[in-house]
Amino acid sequence: MVRSMTGFGRTEVGGGEAATVTVEARSVNHRHLDIALRFPKVLASFELEARRLVQARLERGRVDVTLTLTPTTGGATPRLRIDDALAREYVERARELGRRLGLGGDVTSAWALERSGVARLDDGAETETVTAPWPLVADAIGKALDELVARRAAEGERLAVELRTRLAELGATVEAMATRAPAAVARREARLRERLQSLLAGPAIDEARIVTEAAIWADKTDVTEELARLRVHLGEFAALLDKGGPVGRPLDFLAQELNREINTVGAKADDLELSQAVLAAKGVLEKIREQVQNLE
Repeated sequence: MVRSMTGFGRTEVGGGEAATVTVEARSVNHRHLDIALRFPKVLASFELEARRLVQARLERGRVDVTLTLTPTTGGATPRLRIDDALAREYVERARELGRRLGLGGDVTSAWALERSGVARLDDGAETETVTAPWPLVADAIGKALDELVARRAAEGERLAVELRTRLAELGATVEAMATRAPAAVARREARLRERLQSLLAGPAIDEARIVTEAAIWADKTDVTEELARLRVHLGEFAALLDKGGPVGRPLDFLAQELNREINTVGAKADDLELSQAVLAAKGVLEKIREQVQNLE
């Protein structure tokens, strides 16, 4: 199955009394496999193993994996937390201001508790120390990658259908070139005969010049090899699509080879219809190359 390089996967895995692990994996086009991990600091030691999980499933694309931890409260009673250092700062600054302005009285604890950030109510979970074991993290990453790969495969199959259609169109254009090529050769041959007759009509016959002209003509008009290679490359392209898997790189190489052969035919073309067929082939091939850039 052909796969694209774009996709998204998300999963949440609960750990009972441990934290809930949420993983989001998304990928976009990239020439190589480029992995970016965003893990909480407490799970930084798992990044190497996580990277290996991604490498085992994907071969190309920019892949971003984001992991978050949500503490499981288990019905814990909300707790009031007091930031003593911040409260002390408020009190000291208030007393200092009072002395500078000559104000009497003193601040109260009630006043300090009303200052922003001094008192807060949480759900009782120690979010600063929440963590998760590697098996739970690996399970979450694996499931997110499952969804990511499935979506890449679905998109890849849609691209494969489009590529097969374009490939058939390009094949028909190549056959049009093959049909028109003899007429182009005949026209160039007629011009060569006129040139040779002009040489023969002169006072002296330069046999070396005649041989040179004939060799140049043969080289410039014969596109048999180019057409044969085009047919071979088209067959290889179709076979790779049928094979599936990570075929983006070999298909990109074949697209370059197809482009090279088409350009050679165009350089040799001395016929309007053949030139038009070459232009049509280049237009179809450009659409093929654009789609190939999306494949893994």
